[in-house]
Amino acid sequence: MGDWSYLSSLLDKVQSHSTVVGKIWMSVLFLFRIFVLGAAADKVWGDEVSEFSCDSKEPGCENACYNWMFPISYIHYWVLQITFVSTPTLFYLGHAVHIIHKEKRMMEQQRDRTDGSPMKKPKYTDDRGKVKIKGILFCTYMTQLVFKIFLEVGFSVGQFYIFGSVFMVQYFHCTLSPCAHYSGAQCYISRPREKTIFIIFMLVVSGVSVLLNIIEMIYLLCNRSRAIRKQRLAQQYVLSPKQGPANPQWKATGNQYGGFPLIPLTAQGLVEMDSISKEKDS
Repeated sequence: MGDWSYLSSLLDKVQSHSTVVGKIWMSVLFLFRIFVLGAAADKVWGDEVSEFSCDSKEPGCENACYNWMFPISYIHYWVLQITFVSTPTLFYLGHAVHIIHKEKRMMEQQRDRTDGSPMKKPKYTDDRGKVKIKGILFCTYMTQLVFKIFLEVGFSVGQFYIFGSVFMVQYFHCTLSPCAHYSGAQCYISRPREKTIFIIFMLVVSGVSVLLNIIEMIYLLCNRSRAIRKQRLAQQYVLSPKQGPANPQWKATGNQYGGFPLIPLTAQGLVEMDSISKEKDS
């Protein structure tokens, strides 16, 4: 297997700019795909060529049957899948790093000003330099999630289309040329059960990856709708007229008179009402 250190270092930087669910997806990618593929899969599939044999001695028969059974190596196919699935995340990382550098440069320019104008706060980063997934970054993040889902599903469907069943057979009958035209050749595969376990394992991990991406999309949409709701409530509170503090005694008294609240009167108001009543009597 090739060296995964460069890809791992790039994907490790994404963790500081992603959500909690995104960090879980990254752990699944590292632990259950890259690590397992590099540590164990090579030993399981390393003998797929050397231990593949057919009972025919005709030149080229064994190679033709092997190419028919394995159009592409499973290891190479999974490496290609991991590389393509990780590519949208790397595009998001590049966009996030570009925005961080852009806002850092803006803050440095504001510090160098001498006109005393107020400093603008960064829109996409906080005081610790962590990215806030909103605005254009939210669109980029959601786009890379959608692409990862389509790539995972596409590679899983492509595996069924290329290799057929997930269960590896012990032997199969090959009738391809240049094998015998009538009798054919019987070909044997080494350790089919162990290979089947790895095929099912990689498909399950791919399904878990799709599920985590869907959960992350729902998580981001819920957070966005909650933030929009809070913003609208704050705007309504600012635009609403200021009302004085309500006295529960006035409300209780108002309920006795048809629901109209009674306004407490001062001493001067009582004198004026008394004079008005005397004028009416006279």
